[in-house]
Amino acid sequence: MHELSIALSIVDAAIEAAEREGGGRIVAVHLRLGPVAGVVPEALLSAFELARAGSPLENAQLVVERVPLVTWCPTCEAERTPVSLQRLCCPVCAAPTPQIVRGRELEVTALEIVS
Repeated sequence: MHELSIALSIVDAAIEAAEREGGGRIVAVHLRLGPVAGVVPEALLSAFELARAGSPLENAQLVVERVPLVTWCPTCEAERTPVSLQRLCCPVCAAPTPQIVRGRELEVTALEIVS
């Protein structure tokens, strides 16, 4: 389960960032996650529970913002949300939309720290 190594990296990065900001207790880590990031959100949340154990993030929460998949339709010349992950086609004109604009995100966007 590669989600555990991702969760461990999130914990390490959060601890480093908090130390750079002068310390404090991290109460939440905010993460943006797209459907084509290659991460199962539920598995990541479970892995985060394991990764934070015994660390300064012991009681911290992982807040996941799910980013929708958005592709570029060259026919409509517009951003579109495809019908499904398996069928990257424009819902308006049915043209193939292989260029992904959003949906690959896997990024920590914020830390909630209390002194």
